Amino acid sequence: MIAQMLKARIHIGTLTLRMPDGVQMSFGQGEPAAEMIVREDAVLRRILRDPGLELGETYMEGGWEVGEGGLRKLIEVLMRNFAEAHPAGAERLALPLLKLVQQSNRIGRSRRNVSHHYDLDESLFRTFLDDGMFYSCAYFAREDMTLEEAQQAKCQLLMDKLRLQPGMRVLDIGSGWGGLAIYLAEHAGVEVDGVTLSTEQLRVAQEEAERRGLSDRVRFHLRDYREQDGVFDRIVSVGMFEHVGEPQFGTFFRKVESLLAPDGIAVLHTIGATGVPGQTNAWIRRHIFPGGYIPSLSQITHRVEQVNGLVYNDVEVLRQHYAWTLAEWYRRFQERRVEIAERMGETFCRMWEFYLATSEGSFLWWDLVVFHVQLTHGHGPVPVTRDYLCHTE
Repeated sequence: MIAQMLKARIHIGTLTLRMPDGVQMSFGQGEPAAEMIVREDAVLRRILRDPGLELGETYMEGGWEVGEGGLRKLIEVLMRNFAEAHPAGAERLALPLLKLVQQSNRIGRSRRNVSHHYDLDESLFRTFLDDGMFYSCAYFAREDMTLEEAQQAKCQLLMDKLRLQPGMRVLDIGSGWGGLAIYLAEHAGVEVDGVTLSTEQLRVAQEEAERRGLSDRVRFHLRDYREQDGVFDRIVSVGMFEHVGEPQFGTFFRKVESLLAPDGIAVLHTIGATGVPGQTNAWIRRHIFPGGYIPSLSQITHRVEQVNGLVYNDVEVLRQHYAWTLAEWYRRFQERRVEIAERMGETFCRMWEFYLATSEGSFLWWDLVVFHVQLTHGHGPVPVTRDYLCHTE
């Protein structure tokens, strides 16, 4: 059965299977070429039954290994030949209920979801992130940029879109390890309040702000965005909206509207899908981002349009940038893999490299991109052309 299915589906590149009994089968032809070494007979049956979950589960368990080409090449062959399936018919009718169950991210549950991923040991993230600990899509203004340079370029792009002036008050929703807030304070002379639900990120961000002598202008809080009050000249949110959950989209944008000054600007940086709305991959939901959800642009704009007094001024789609970011994270992780395995175990390493490789593939071969959505109360705060974003090097 598996042989017939693969023969019918593998048209781009070559997939070679090595079975436990020594039998070898190849499907397709040419590049890219990848090899999957199956260790247990039940592995392929499990993957056939539920590929979205079991491909990752069986890899974590050691049920299969990669041969020639490595993991990223295998993911490329699979993703290019098996287009991401979107629910249809009766399954689509069940999506609203599934989202309520999977993404009912009330404050307490949101804290638990964030802790599952972001409260992992700080040293793990330092093994593969850049010096500034930016755990979000970089911006490769030039293809030859290092990861460090591309993350700084991302900060500059966001700073330009925010139209910052010295002395402004900025709210950073989902401030992570603190890199963006610190960058804005140092480069634009603004005051920044960052909110996060991760105790580990809070600790690191506060220590870094103090080390740089910025504690009087950059303040970090262990706080849900729904608990925030006050009025801010600018609001920015990078890589946090993916954790809001579709049922809370309206709540998020109403909160942004209430916190934003009358002449203020907000910029949302989020992973997004160019295809029709679906649901979160089961393996990612179980092991990496519980409660997470990748929005389509239509879901974002629909919710913005329902908030009185909030309008979008600009929408930009960043393509490939996150794939390049993830490829560099994967490379750096592999350089330190032995060290990480000694500390966190082989199962964890297999989970993490599968997460990085499949995420990269989703930006290269499927429908993931990054959206920049610029929001205001009206048309006044933002120039009517994009010339203000251009810089002469």
